[in-house]
Amino acid sequence: MAISPLAMKRFRDHLATQGLKLTSQRKAIAEVFFAGDKHLSLLEILDQSKSIQRGIGYATVYRTMRLLTEGGLATEHKFGENQARYEPAIDGEHHDHLICLDCGIIVEFEDDEVEKMQEKHAAANGFAVVSHKHEVYVKCVPGRCRRPGGVRL
Repeated sequence: MAISPLAMKRFRDHLATQGLKLTSQRKAIAEVFFAGDKHLSLLEILDQSKSIQRGIGYATVYRTMRLLTEGGLATEHKFGENQARYEPAIDGEHHDHLICLDCGIIVEFEDDEVEKMQEKHAAANGFAVVSHKHEVYVKCVPGRCRRPGGVRL
């Protein structure tokens, strides 16, 4: 597993601003995070990281994911769960989520009309959109479960 040189440089730069170094444990966690499926939980990252670097603990994963989030390299989501899930943050890229309450699938989508509608309503009320999170909670239509096309929670 390897993360892109740009992501690693951005991570190193953020660590340096915090007076921290890129340890073997932090590197293993970053590799798992950037190489893995999107929307990973801390426990999923922990389990996968242990196969690269023994001795990694939950607290190290938590702190590293917080550093990645603070550095703009990861986005944290709660998706109505008690646990956080993380996905890589890519500059200039935006998508919204459909989250199934039945099977736990997360489907990402982009829709220019939704984006325009948000801008329109914000402007009509004297605002400019700075950022947003659009999460739509759904249920599978009987006989049409989306599990194969989505990302399992």
